[in-house]
Amino acid sequence: MTITPELAPVPAAPSLALYLHIPFCRTRCTYCAFNTYTGLDRLIEPYTRALAHEIRVVGGTERRAAHTIYFGGGTPSLVPPDLLVEVLAACADAFTLAEPTEVTLETNPATVDLDALKALRQIGINRISIGMQSAHASELKLFARGHTADDVRDTVRLARRAGFDNLSLDLIYGNPGQTFAMWQTSLDAALSMQPEHLSMYSLGIEDGTPMQRWVARGQVEPPDADLAADMYEWAIERLARAGFEQYEISNWAKPGYECEHNLQYWRDLPYLGLGAGAHGYAGGLRYSTVLRPADYIARMMVQPPPLPFPRTAAWLDSEAIDAQDEMAEIMVTGLRLTRTGVEAETFQARTGQGLWAVYGEQIRQLIRDGLLEQSGSHVRLTPRGRLLGNLVFEAFV
Repeated sequence: MTITPELAPVPAAPSLALYLHIPFCRTRCTYCAFNTYTGLDRLIEPYTRALAHEIRVVGGTERRAAHTIYFGGGTPSLVPPDLLVEVLAACADAFTLAEPTEVTLETNPATVDLDALKALRQIGINRISIGMQSAHASELKLFARGHTADDVRDTVRLARRAGFDNLSLDLIYGNPGQTFAMWQTSLDAALSMQPEHLSMYSLGIEDGTPMQRWVARGQVEPPDADLAADMYEWAIERLARAGFEQYEISNWAKPGYECEHNLQYWRDLPYLGLGAGAHGYAGGLRYSTVLRPADYIARMMVQPPPLPFPRTAAWLDSEAIDAQDEMAEIMVTGLRLTRTGVEAETFQARTGQGLWAVYGEQIRQLIRDGLLEQSGSHVRLTPRGRLLGNLVFEAFV
């Protein structure tokens, strides 16, 4: 019998997940607030080598266990496979990798051809996440995406030919001017490509983005929260009919294809954030790294004296996580897992405290409000709670 990652027991001393940030893009999306840059292709090679160096520095000589590698961005597929293989070699040198290791690479449609995809598969990338976002030309133009709906289909087809059997598509809903019928068309188009995994996000208007400025000036409509909720509820039903299981608020998978890397985040387990503008959580610290790629390269090319794990010369900021913070974060992240939520025995093992002794008052109130439910030793969101997740999470912060 196959045990899906979400239902598998959490080990007492969990291995690490490795997040590797690639900040380069061809164009910057109008909704994007991530640490990404255009017009810096000249830095791709030195940046990638600096990233490989940081991996070896933070790994040190202890060869800690790691079980996932995730190339996020940005557009990691802009990095040539021969440079990515250097990064993967650094991971294998610095960490004891699980067999098999889930290795994900984010890509945008039309940024890779068949030869590139074959090369990616050959060097060990075994999971690919494609930024579809929408099936409509008008929405892709609004987002300043550099691809068409045909490009998405072509990239999926080529990825299958290259040997990828674990493929995820990203979609955005609740967009300015988006109708319910448009959302239905986009999701049905995604399902027609038969992905193993789908991530779907309600559009957020982030500070400092073109989208935020347009909404503030009245140039585009603000998202309709009620309509977005209707879209979300319809998607839950549609995906269930298509054989997908919702395992997290914004993520669905065919059985056995849950993203192991992201499960590490939602279980509030340690992960290393490597690269410019990455965020990590390990050694009792949450930290971030320097933002600008040129600054990152300069810092990593200077060999510092040995630093305590997981610190490197690229660090910008860090914060110690005390016991109360840890308990709150277990609740906020764990409740995103729609099937299991937070389990009382796991909470006790992680914190030394009883779940109901610490949060019984909040949990009972949220159950009365119809936002949480108890299933055996698990506390999880109700369907209504998934729509109002922020209200639930605020109770534990």
